[in-house]
Amino acid sequence: MVGGLLPAGTTLPPLPHLLAVLLATGGVVAALRRRRPAVTGRRVLALAPWMALGSAAHVLYVVDALPPLIAPLAGSPTVYLTVGSLAGAAWLAADAARPERVGGTLATTGAALLVPVVAAAVGAGLSPVGARWSAVALGLTVPIAGGTWLGLTRFRPEVAVTGGVGALAVFGHALDGVSTAVGTTQLGFGERTPVSRILLEIGGLPSLPVIGDGWLFLLVKLAVASAVVWLFAAYVRETPAEGYLLLGFVAAMGLGPAAHNLLLFSVAA
Repeated sequence: MVGGLLPAGTTLPPLPHLLAVLLATGGVVAALRRRRPAVTGRRVLALAPWMALGSAAHVLYVVDALPPLIAPLAGSPTVYLTVGSLAGAAWLAADAARPERVGGTLATTGAALLVPVVAAAVGAGLSPVGARWSAVALGLTVPIAGGTWLGLTRFRPEVAVTGGVGALAVFGHALDGVSTAVGTTQLGFGERTPVSRILLEIGGLPSLPVIGDGWLFLLVKLAVASAVVWLFAAYVRETPAEGYLLLGFVAAMGLGPAAHNLLLFSVAA
């Protein structure tokens, strides 16, 4: 019964890889707790490339473009621990070297790792049709996310305290909603998460251009993301470090799957 609640494709790596990832993650978490680097909105926002990095690495895993030795580290959900431990280690190193420039270093390092991974995925085989629809999804998301954020901050001005991290959360979930709708409607992709699949498969609804029946899924994503950001506003104001960190996790839950969708469409459609 539990398996039916998990996304399709969820696997565990071989025991040696699993132990290595768990030990690395545990070590990085212990080091972060011991050093306690400052957590700010700018630093959490700088983790955006790392959020996309895990998704890009998983696409390489899906298209079987990784060496066998490291491929298990990019499976789902192991890839989240793999990239999370790398990001944590980068944060520790940046904080030890130049604490005043942690945000810039984190963003630069994440982008430097992301670019070759994306290039490797595209090099494995680019789908012009899929790439075109990925661009359409991104283009649609910008005004949708922008309008949602503008409306949210206008009707709930206190949300503005979440800053770029709150905006990233709304954008990430909007992009996940739009790209999922486009992928299922235009490219024939399926949704791996059971709850999302139910929303996409509800019958009797009118279809919209480009996103088809996926508008309900998108609407729910926007509503939930907006509600969470609003609820986190007080948390960010009262306990900024914890609030920004948890809101960053919310953003990653949207931006990660969205980046996965866009890249996968571009190479596998």
